[in-house]
Amino acid sequence: MKPVFRTGLLLVGLLTTAAFSSAEPVSVIDDLGNKVSLDRPAQRIVALAPHIVEMVYAVGSGDKLVGAVNYSDYPKAAQKLPRVGTYKAFSAEAILRLNPDLILAWHSGNGSQRVAPVQALGIPVYFSEPRALDDIGLALEKIGVLAGVENPAQAKLEFTAKLETLRSQYSHQSPVSVFYQVWNQPLQTLNGEHLISDIIRLCGGENVFSDAKILAPQISVESILRLNPQVIVASGMGEARPEWLDEWKRWPSLVAVKNQQLKFIPPDLIQRHTPRVLQGAKLMCEHLQQARNVY
Repeated sequence: MKPVFRTGLLLVGLLTTAAFSSAEPVSVIDDLGNKVSLDRPAQRIVALAPHIVEMVYAVGSGDKLVGAVNYSDYPKAAQKLPRVGTYKAFSAEAILRLNPDLILAWHSGNGSQRVAPVQALGIPVYFSEPRALDDIGLALEKIGVLAGVENPAQAKLEFTAKLETLRSQYSHQSPVSVFYQVWNQPLQTLNGEHLISDIIRLCGGENVFSDAKILAPQISVESILRLNPQVIVASGMGEARPEWLDEWKRWPSLVAVKNQQLKFIPPDLIQRHTPRVLQGAKLMCEHLQQARNVY
């Protein structure tokens, strides 16, 4: 019997091997100013924050993810990825078992000390630390480059176009003072360097705690009463409006309470540094516009 050669499959295999072997080196500068270089685009990626997982899917490279941290739940496919721990407590051994050729880390969330053992393994690490909306577009492009996306700028262009639409519509509106409440116990907010403040500015608002010295300060009720914001926006933990937002009604003299401007935005739409943040930004802009109509 003569051997049967599956020429079609053989040809595809040869082409795939040739394309794989001829892949050129790629390099980018991460958000900490470090140069991240790969001999070829990444094929096995571990992401150490839920928002980074989402970014990889957003550029069309979700199939290259081999590991993630807990709460990486969007898109739905991300829920099936092997876990290496939480973003604050991940295992270098678990990461090594996945044999990644690229680690995507979140600097302020993971912390340099926690990532150091992973770096010691010799695996390239890209640090993400977006502080402004434009940084998200840049991160999409850089992740696309590292993952070997055919047109790495495409996701950035689409994000930027939607961002500019919101910016042109809302950024020049009359200012509205805003207190953004992350949590109630302890009472916590975010300063002017955080992405949330950039969203507030996008919408023509002013973060009343923009001058705070640390990124996520704990504050007092007395400071809120003194600053007397026109709008209070809360996030919370899930899709439901947190009950503690209504605790501000105990102080009816607050302008935000008097004018019924206690607002809620789901945290996944505004506290994750991903393309979905523009959905949260749109809600923020609509809330502030409603407040302008009242005042």
